[in-house]
Amino acid sequence: MEEKESGEEILEEVDIEEYVKSGKPVPRARRYRIRIDRELKVVEQAVVTGSFILGLVGKSPEQYLLSQRVKGQVTEVGADEEVDLRARGVERFMTLRRDPQEG
Repeated sequence: MEEKESGEEILEEVDIEEYVKSGKPVPRARRYRIRIDRELKVVEQAVVTGSFILGLVGKSPEQYLLSQRVKGQVTEVGADEEVDLRARGVERFMTLRRDPQEG
């Protein structure tokens, strides 16, 4: 079911990757479907943190790095960094285990 809030249509659920790959802006929605590695997860807010995204797939920022793919470019996302799923054109997220020798 679609609703309008202050003139803007709100969709029930939006697949972020699908919209970005087709070149369309991501619309407002009640839920957003994101891909983390090979898993699809649904979140109910447009702005999430790196540690929240890692938590969706049972990983912690202490053990894993998080990267985002934005229009073909990959950038790292910090644990406390906020990611706006609508404004940034994020296609998907990838995790990488931290090297045990690191830091």
